[in-house]
Amino acid sequence: MRRRLRLIGIGPGGPDDLTVAAVRALNDVDVFLVADKQRGVDDLVAVREEICRRHIAGDYRTIPVPDPPRDRAPSAYGTEVRDWHAARAAAYETVLREQVAEHETAGFLVWGDPSLYDSTIRVVERIRDRGVLDVDYDVIPGVSSVSLLAARHRLVLNRIGGPIVVTTGRRLAQEVAAGGDNLVVMLDGALECARLEGDWRIWWGADLGTSDEELVAGPLREVLPDIERARARAKAARGWVMDTYLLRRADGDGVVS
Repeated sequence: MRRRLRLIGIGPGGPDDLTVAAVRALNDVDVFLVADKQRGVDDLVAVREEICRRHIAGDYRTIPVPDPPRDRAPSAYGTEVRDWHAARAAAYETVLREQVAEHETAGFLVWGDPSLYDSTIRVVERIRDRGVLDVDYDVIPGVSSVSLLAARHRLVLNRIGGPIVVTTGRRLAQEVAAGGDNLVVMLDGALECARLEGDWRIWWGADLGTSDEELVAGPLREVLPDIERARARAKAARGWVMDTYLLRRADGDGVVS
């Protein structure tokens, strides 16, 4: 059984942030497979629906796929994530086999860019590896939250001739200990930057591209209370917050550029 899939990066959440290629791909899809996380993310569903309503001219349908449970604080993080990917692959394979016809094109709406801290490509590769379906797919890049963060704060992410590390809150302390002094941090539900010592500056953004976008910038110690209040507002209003930030350590003269 053959199935054609399109993995479409839809940006951080704003309907205006889709690329022309993404809009064309949306209009090529017959059925969208959407993870049903069943934990208070109605606004995320509404964002997807608004993107489709605004950009798709023809008919399409949406199939919610219950997302397998996952331990968010496992003792073996890598093993837990791989097991979760396998469970997701099995769930999507079942839907593709039973609810999507061979002549139809199925689509995945991927937040941000599919290449950056997202599991969709890995899950689709697992479906291919299982061998039940003959899967043909392509990937449409999207505007990442990192790119939009830089644009909103009018930043050049790298220092002159210098590197930039893109990491997670889970790994922030390790990256700093290894000498990282110019870091973009994603997936940080605990605001791990609050634990850092030294002279740092932060450029922070949440729910980028949406009407509820929040932006804060300044010396880390001075603006942490502002960030904490902004995160609390977002969580109280929607039950979730998607934030990203750039951290840059000042040199001995206090220069951060």
